[in-house]
Amino acid sequence: MDRITANQVFITIIEQGSMVAAADKLEMSRAMVTRYLAEMEAWAGVRLINRTTRRLSLTSAGEQVYQQALKLNLLAQSLPVQQDKGATALSGLIRISCSQSIANSALSRAISDFLLLYPQMMIDLQISNKVTNLVEDRIDLAIRITNDLEPNLIARPLSTCHSVICASPSYFEHRILPTEPAHLAMMDCLTYNFFGRSIWLFKKQGESFSVPVQGRLSANESTFLADAARYGAGIAMQPYYSVAEYLNSGELIPLLTDYQPQPLGIYAIYTSRQNMPATLRVLLDYLADWFAHSKYWQQLMSKRLL
Repeated sequence: MDRITANQVFITIIEQGSMVAAADKLEMSRAMVTRYLAEMEAWAGVRLINRTTRRLSLTSAGEQVYQQALKLNLLAQSLPVQQDKGATALSGLIRISCSQSIANSALSRAISDFLLLYPQMMIDLQISNKVTNLVEDRIDLAIRITNDLEPNLIARPLSTCHSVICASPSYFEHRILPTEPAHLAMMDCLTYNFFGRSIWLFKKQGESFSVPVQGRLSANESTFLADAARYGAGIAMQPYYSVAEYLNSGELIPLLTDYQPQPLGIYAIYTSRQNMPATLRVLLDYLADWFAHSKYWQQLMSKRLL
């Protein structure tokens, strides 16, 4: 973890008198403040603060570390701070984590356009379908598609992921098309294996429907399942942006079009607003604007209406 930030968190806890007040002051989650304090005590090798239900107090060792922390904080504040710069001057490396599907469909275009605007910037894109730990994996920004946000992280909404139920026409050569969600329970559905037994959620005219689905093929990567659906392996629930071209070409056909699968949010996830580097702030603003106004993205998303 960042020792300078941990040092600032430790000082703020003492100044504010509680970890809750420090979290509010620093615009961090309480869990993140607790974690930074634990790391500070691990680095110091001693307990720094006595915790009771009513108050916090410095230990004797904590008094000494607090004085050293104040000196370190003054030194850190005296260092040159990265300021907002023009496009030609802004420089630095940002590490991003995202899934394969959003990387292929959106970020490959968005990040390429961003690098054209900021020629001295560098992006390290870590593509994984696992939920990464931003602090431990040294990730500056994660792009996630979810309705289950982690309380200890900050999420900036970027867009909405609408899904479609689809399959290859060949899959239905000897089968009857489903006409309601319950029919999916008796068919081969392509599921995400890290979700366990999958529950697919739908709405129609304000009424909610849920159906447990299963099949003979599961995977932890949605683009693989999209290809498997194209080859007739079963029925998939896919983001529109991932399969729009296959729907237009007829390789996949939409199913249950009167029912809307549950939409998911697309978020930019990061750890703290405190002392955010200018590079990260510029990238966040750029991505928010790109998803809101990019003709490429709008055209891709509009294909869900076809």
